This record gives sequence, structure tokens and C-alpha cells, in this order.
Amino acid sequence: MASKKILAVDDERHIVRLIQVNLERAGYQVATAFDGPEALRKVEAEKPDLVVLDVMMPKMDGFEVLKRLQANPETRDIPVIMLTAKAQDADVFRGWASGVSAYLTKPFNPLELLTFVKRIFSGYDEYEGGEKTWEL
Repeated sequence: MASKKILAVDDERHIVRLIQVNLERAGYQVATAFDGPEALRKVEAEKPDLVVLDVMMPKMDGFEVLKRLQANPETRDIPVIMLTAKAQDADVFRGWASGVSAYLTKPFNPLELLTFVKRIFSGYDEYEGGEKTWEL
């Protein structure tokens, strides 16, 4: 089976690199983007299996990126992990209410991110046919 592809999106290049290095060590392919519009272009071009998405970015924030992904039938089932410094209860609630698969706050433990990634992918592997849909 081919390794899963993950898109890491953050305007802080050192954060993107940290995500990239840790996920690649775990055997995943990683594409990168540094703002919202670039993230949307990369999703279209790269067809990632999962997106790790920062909230606070220039040009377009992570919630707007998420909204656009969810509005598109071709991308709405891609799981998204929000990774952000926004740790207030209202921000976390907004993330969960927006339909993210996981919400991690910075500073973050790369092993915790990897645990969420593995958990999300194991849920898909167990779903019959490997389709990217969840039943609630």
C-alpha cells in the first residue's frame, strides 16, 4: 500500500518543517503550504489524505480554508487536524464545531500529532472499502 500523503499548512516555516520531518520519519509523504490560498491550490494538485492546518495565517485563516474544503464535494471528506496557538475554550469549540478531526494547540508534541494522524488513518482503514467518510 502506498504511503498516505499529508499537507502541512502553517505560515511559520519552522513549524511546517517540524511537522514534515516527524511525519516523513513515520513513513508519510508530506506536501507543504504557507498560507490559505496556497493550501487550497496544494489540496487540488496534491490530493492529500489529510491536512494539518494552522488557524492564524495571512491572506486566509484556517477556518476559511476548512470551510472551502468542506464546501467542495471533492475535498469535503479530507480529515483536518487544526494545529494552532488559539487555545481558548471558544477557539477549541469553534474548531470542533467546524468539523475538524483533531485540534492541537501550540506548542505541541510531535508524537501527539503523530498519534492523531495514526488514529485518523486507522479509522479509515477499518471502514469498508477504504472510503473517506465517517458515519455518526
